[in-house]
Amino acid sequence: MVRRERYLERIRPFYESELIKVLIGIRRCGKSVLLRQIMNEMKEKGISESQIIYLNFEDFQFSGIRSAQALYDYVVERRVNEEKYYLFFDEIQMVSEFELVINSFRATWDVSIFITGSNGKLLSGELATYLSGRYVSFKIAPFSFQEYCEIKEIRRPQDEDLVEYLTWGGMPQRFHLQNEAETATMLRDLYNSIVLKDIVQRTGAKDVDLLNRIFEYITQTPSQMFSAKGISKYFESVNRKVGSETLYNYLDHMITSLIVTKAQRYDIRGKQLLTTLDKYYLTDLGLGRIHNSGFKLEMGALLENVVFNELSQRGYDVFVGKLTKGEIDFVAVKGQEKEYYQVAYYLYDQTVVDREFGALLKIEDNYPKYVISMDKMNFSQEGIIHKNAIAFLTEGWEAGC
Repeated sequence: MVRRERYLERIRPFYESELIKVLIGIRRCGKSVLLRQIMNEMKEKGISESQIIYLNFEDFQFSGIRSAQALYDYVVERRVNEEKYYLFFDEIQMVSEFELVINSFRATWDVSIFITGSNGKLLSGELATYLSGRYVSFKIAPFSFQEYCEIKEIRRPQDEDLVEYLTWGGMPQRFHLQNEAETATMLRDLYNSIVLKDIVQRTGAKDVDLLNRIFEYITQTPSQMFSAKGISKYFESVNRKVGSETLYNYLDHMITSLIVTKAQRYDIRGKQLLTTLDKYYLTDLGLGRIHNSGFKLEMGALLENVVFNELSQRGYDVFVGKLTKGEIDFVAVKGQEKEYYQVAYYLYDQTVVDREFGALLKIEDNYPKYVISMDKMNFSQEGIIHKNAIAFLTEGWEAGC
């Protein structure tokens, strides 16, 4: 089992806090395992197992608990003393009006509460109303490339290891399977469950074919600006006519299901967010690999997707940078920190070098600027740092290269 230290170190300071700990992530990305790792750490520190109550609402054992009252009754029955309890609720969105009972426990008992969900709007609506200022959230992702190396016991990752990760992604279950055919089946089943359970059942969206087509478009045009005009032309090519409002509604459903993430554009000179031509990145590249039968391994775009995910997992807010002429792949912001990134698969010739470094040279401030590529030769110049992709993705890892 891979110890998800990147997340544990962020959550540990809140183990005893009355703030609700909310872990949000795509289905099967490892949230349940992370909860068990948290519970194990608590037991190691002397917390009695009798003070820990854990419910996984995807487990048939708890299928009868689907209302706030049923959840309340279940937990009350197991609370036998006034000592502090640690409550873990996995996939809490399956319980209707769960926010009522969560807030009740928080307000009236000595408890530390952890909840997980696979819906990006878990913290909107009623939950935000009842728990405003009383929760802290953590976005959980599938395995990073570093975790991929750990689970496969790769101490010195090579280019072919990264290519395999770019192709099949980091969903934890795939590492228990024997071959690519089994992996493809698992990923296809996961995609279908996301569409049916997290989108169709929860949003009322009825056009599954439209959802599939939008996702296919994103996988066929990785790391490209998304516009209603561009996708409308795509639908015309497959003999469908869809209005812009419908397209964006369905795209919002996909974002809410956490299968894709939106990166807004940021005007570097004007220092403001823009509202058009966003980019969309896959939460896990394996889902793109299996969904699109014509999937092309555009390695530069796939590497850009992985760098976006890595920066997000490191706690940065990641935007697409707009210059007066052209763009920067990423503007990564964390508090007062800011970093700029260009990503290329290889810096094949001087033209590519000039393009990637030249874009960063147009930025007039002094925040760090990086170019990420698969090249092993160091191309750093004029204050811009070049990093090998594998070295970047395994930074701070003792077993890394």
